[in-house]
Amino acid sequence: MIKLALQIAGVLCVLLALLGVFLPLLPTTPFLLLAAACFARSSRTMHDWLTGHRLFGSYLRNYEAGLGIPARAKVLAMVMMWSSLCYAAWRHEQLWLRLVLLLTGTGVSIYLLRLPTCRTPPADTASGESGR
Repeated sequence: MIKLALQIAGVLCVLLALLGVFLPLLPTTPFLLLAAACFARSSRTMHDWLTGHRLFGSYLRNYEAGLGIPARAKVLAMVMMWSSLCYAAWRHEQLWLRLVLLLTGTGVSIYLLRLPTCRTPPADTASGESGR
């Protein structure tokens, strides 16, 4: 029963991550990481599919191996997140909402900056070996 719940949660996280590609305030990476964690505990097949995906599989494998994420991904995440948060804060006048946005952005920024920066190219998705 727990494995089924984790599989359902993993699928929902993948769907939310896909939505996050197109919706600026919905994050992609945390949902992918959560999906990978759910699948690692419930379905080896789904975990292998996710970590073998041609677009984001190498990032997940590098993260799981403790190599971190590429500097470009960090910069892109920070720019997209802060531009979205600033726009949302500008559109809403409630002080409490602006504080929540500021605290959320600060927390995520600290987390991202503390992650190791992957110095090697992302692993090749087809063979599992490092790229050129």
